[in-house]
Formats: sequence, structure tokens, C-alpha cells
Amino acid sequence: MEIGISVALDRARNISLVPRRLAKSRWLLQRRAHHRATHHGSVVREPSNALLAAKRTLDIVGSSIGLFLFAPLLIGIAIAIKITSPGPVFFRQKRYGYHNRRFFIYKFRTMYIHLSDYRGTRQVTDNDPRITPLGRILRKASLDELPQFINVLVGDMSLVGPRPHVPGMLAGGLLYEELAPYYFQRHNVRPGITGLAQVSGHRGETTVPALAIERLDRDLQYIERWSLWLDLSIILRTSIRELTSGSGA
Repeated sequence: MEIGISVALDRARNISLVPRRLAKSRWLLQRRAHHRATHHGSVVREPSNALLAAKRTLDIVGSSIGLFLFAPLLIGIAIAIKITSPGPVFFRQKRYGYHNRRFFIYKFRTMYIHLSDYRGTRQVTDNDPRITPLGRILRKASLDELPQFINVLVGDMSLVGPRPHVPGMLAGGLLYEELAPYYFQRHNVRPGITGLAQVSGHRGETTVPALAIERLDRDLQYIERWSLWLDLSIILRTSIRELTSGSGA
């Protein structure tokens, strides 16, 4: 991450909640983001067709194995959801995909059906009353994400890539693309179940502008550095993290 962005992030961490100073901090972050978009817009490039084919093969094999191995768990979770709260087993929501195409992402439903947020404009918070007791367990262990193996198998997602965002997602009270003009570069690859940002600790809410930009920069670092070995290492790190902490996505 270049020095200019770091300076902006340091300033953002120390900003006051006074609206005037908050507005100034956002302006500084956007100015730095525009600088990166102007001077680094060409760094995100498409991999070769051979590498894309290899990545797709890894996705098909990995998602097929995942669905087979987790089949008993998937069935058990589905039954538990039906028993503990009324409504469908799966939650479907439109997300940004490859080259900004939109697709329906599949997750196990973790909220009460009448409180579900299909537009995704309201982020989940600690002790969120919309989440069912079972949903809290599923989210903590990231088990609600398991149906995304289906998205990977059909080609909407990859095992590894930037996490798919809801169109209109907010970051620091602004549209993500307004906070960071280079935002849509993250869609130059298929979105993933896990990614470099997640295994690097950039997870959860995006209410703080500085942290939202850090997460986005991690996504772009992944695209710039991408290789099959990087994907395998992220899968391994994700597996270890979930087995040891189950901290969620």
C-alpha cells in the first residue's frame, strides 16, 4: 500500500465524530482513492486463458468435494432451520459478480423471515435482534456460507476471490464506489467464498472508511498477485482459521 494511502488511513483512524471533521476526513480519503485510481488503474489485469481454466477446474473439483463431504451437515442444518423458525431454508440475495454481472448468492437463512434484509443495506451488528439463536451459531462458525459451494459449481463464484458485495453497499456512510473510485476493479475476477482480505483479518462491518479502503486494497492485491498457489494457500489458511476459531466471515 502506497505511502499516500497510509497517511489517509492514519488520519481516518483518529478523526473526531464531529460532523465537520468527519466530512473533511472522508474528503481526504476520497482524494487519496482518486489518486490511486488515476495512477494505478492499469495494474489489475486479466490472467491468461490457461490459468483461468486451471482456476475453474480447481473450483469445480473443490466445490464438488465440498458438497459431497458436507452433505450430512448440510442436511442436518436444513432440518434444524425448519424446526427452529418458520420460513425457507435458504436465503437468496443479489450480489455483484464477475465483470459487475449480478447473481443470486445462496446462504443458509440465519434471520427471522419477517426481519430478513434482502437488499443488504443494513449491516449485521453484534447482538442483532434479526438473527435467530441457531443463526448466531451458524454465522459464528461460517456454516451459513456452505451453500455457496453451489454458486461455485455453477460458475457464479470461485472458491477464492473478493467477497461478493450487495449492489449499493455502504462504506463509511457512502456508497463504496464513491469512497473509492477504483472499487469496481475488484470485479475483474469471480467473487469467492473466501479471499485474501478475509484471511488477513479484514472482515465484518465496513462502517469505518479507513478499514473499508484497507479491505478493498487487499482485494486488489489478490487480483494483482493471483496464482493457483495463492488460492491454495488462502484455502488452507481459511480452513485452519475456521477450525481453530470459527470466527465467521
